[in-house]
Amino acid sequence: MREIVVYTGRTTPKGSGVEYAARLCAQFEAALSGLYIHPSPVELMPPFGVPALLTEMIEAARQTEAAAIAAGGTFAADMRALGVAHASWQVAEGHAPSVLAHVADWADLLVLERGAGTAWSSPHELGVLVLHAGMPVILVPPRVSDARLERIAIGWNASPEAMRAVHAALPLLRRAAQVILIADTRRTATLAPGWKPGFDILAYLHRHGITPEHAFIDAGEDEAGSALLEAAGSARCDLLVMGAYGRSRLSEWAFGGATRHVLHEADMPVLLHR
Repeated sequence: MREIVVYTGRTTPKGSGVEYAARLCAQFEAALSGLYIHPSPVELMPPFGVPALLTEMIEAARQTEAAAIAAGGTFAADMRALGVAHASWQVAEGHAPSVLAHVADWADLLVLERGAGTAWSSPHELGVLVLHAGMPVILVPPRVSDARLERIAIGWNASPEAMRAVHAALPLLRRAAQVILIADTRRTATLAPGWKPGFDILAYLHRHGITPEHAFIDAGEDEAGSALLEAAGSARCDLLVMGAYGRSRLSEWAFGGATRHVLHEADMPVLLHR
């Protein structure tokens, strides 16, 4: 894990999410890219906008972008103070999910701060970012800045999303002193069709030098999220790893019930992968 991106959603590269990303980078000697994305004025323009309005919006966008660029002047020095040797601040313009999908071509991990002060405070906006980012995402709850990795929980239901999340989290799991595999007994049994190649999660983790402890939950979809958080919280975990399970709804993606509950109620960072 050598390239980590933190998307702040603010013109200033500050906040607990940025500090969390920096402390995570310091542990892996990774490079950190701070990213601000400003929407294109053309995308914000009403369908029947007048040229004068478009001119004003373009000028306002240029001023915002200039302020964001200027705010990054001290970013590298601030990150060095937190132990990050290589840090850069980048400003982009466009549709955020599309920009993040482009960044995913070279980044190993995206860090997002969750909270009311961000541009993705609504469930739909957050879901679009996570499900379309194209890379593993760590969602950091408000006021959490310490990237501890002593205890990590895996929310396991044998889904392809969970498999990809575990694979992406291997560098973090190897550093943990304790890994707890929290298995959903109902969904584990139903999401592994016999005609597909078998996958033994315990054997997979053991081959990577990880020997997890076991915990189990038995809950329906509506209760699975709260049961998972309760199990991870009881074990005092620093990070929860799980698949970002989504289902297609026409041209959009919507989170499944368990994923949605965890994202909005978790008081610990959550690593997700679709």
